[in-house]
Amino acid sequence: QVQLVESGGGLVQAGGSLRLSCAASGRTISGYDMGWFRQAPGNEREFVASINWSGGRTYYIDSVKGRFTISRDNAKNTVYLQMNSLKPEDTAVYYCNYLVGSTTTPRSGYWGQGTQVTVSS
Repeated sequence: QVQLVESGGGLVQAGGSLRLSCAASGRTISGYDMGWFRQAPGNEREFVASINWSGGRTYYIDSVKGRFTISRDNAKNTVYLQMNSLKPEDTAVYYCNYLVGSTTTPRSGYWGQGTQVTVSS
């Protein structure tokens, strides 16, 4: 059974930083593109960033470019999201997931519990 466990969230002031981790079990992340998503209260879950299977290619939505960095450690079966210069609009529950091929589409049925990020102004 595939399990994704996100951690590293918390309460931070605007301009601060957090590093999120996503530990996978039950399936290797090697060979799969991985992504981070977030869901703010009252909003749909949205794609934030992706990294290809080798770590050689990353992609970000415009609102986080230059502030967030996605990375992976295949040996640890873990994906990371370094978030700098945080803004109140980054407040959300953050999730990671396997992606379908090289798209930004998450694989269904693999969602973890997420980690809450709250940025105060």
